[in-house]
Amino acid sequence: MTSVAIIGAAGRMGQALVRCSRMMQNIRLAAAIDHGACPMCGKDAGVVAGCGDAAVKITSDLAAAARSADVLIDFSIHENVPLTIQQAVANRKAVVIGTTGLAPDERAAVEAGARQIPIVWAPNMSLGVNLLFALVHQAAKALNLDYDVEITEAHHRYKKDAPSGTALRLGEMVAAARNQNFRDVAVFGREGLGGERPKGQIGIHALRAADIIGDHTVLFAADGERVEISHRASSRDAFANGALHAAGWLIGRSPGLYDMQDVLGLRKT
Repeated sequence: MTSVAIIGAAGRMGQALVRCSRMMQNIRLAAAIDHGACPMCGKDAGVVAGCGDAAVKITSDLAAAARSADVLIDFSIHENVPLTIQQAVANRKAVVIGTTGLAPDERAAVEAGARQIPIVWAPNMSLGVNLLFALVHQAAKALNLDYDVEITEAHHRYKKDAPSGTALRLGEMVAAARNQNFRDVAVFGREGLGGERPKGQIGIHALRAADIIGDHTVLFAADGERVEISHRASSRDAFANGALHAAGWLIGRSPGLYDMQDVLGLRKT
């Protein structure tokens, strides 16, 4: 049985994590954390998530959560991630990070923490998306620079970062498969008289509308044909179940920085 503390428990993903944790026999919800000004603090996490009394109240005591759980799962906001890492390191606990949009210093905090504790950090926790990563890498390697690549993603109006971490990872995987430096060939949207599309460019485009959970499509196009590889999420439960699976996988792991390719055994050697 793996006990988990959910950071950002009152948010959309936090509530999905609470709901899904209660349906997994090998997972126990030990703590639910949100910021002190959250109006849900003091309320039962299960009631807030719409799945009944979980006997765990939402609090702002991150230190206590780190002491009580085997694994901290952070789906809060990027500024909070270094604090989560700090408490996890102090208590020798594992961490799952699903928060995206990390600044360079926040990424550095994750990388430093991984030298002392095991951390799973992934832009997307779903099984389907991680299969998408593997398929896109394979397609990019086979088609190489003969095919133009455009990546589109769509999310709900409340998402704060753009493009999504998943779209960026897809772009990085395409570039790696084609022996490119992603930042040298990426273009984020287009406007004005930009001239002809250069060979090898990777286009990234973000849409924000309504309640879209998360859609990602990678288009490979050459004269006469197109190949499109897509993933569309219809529920946040797909991400929550993946994160909880990762939490169980972390138990007994050596310190290091892992992602869902490791968790799901999809890592290419």
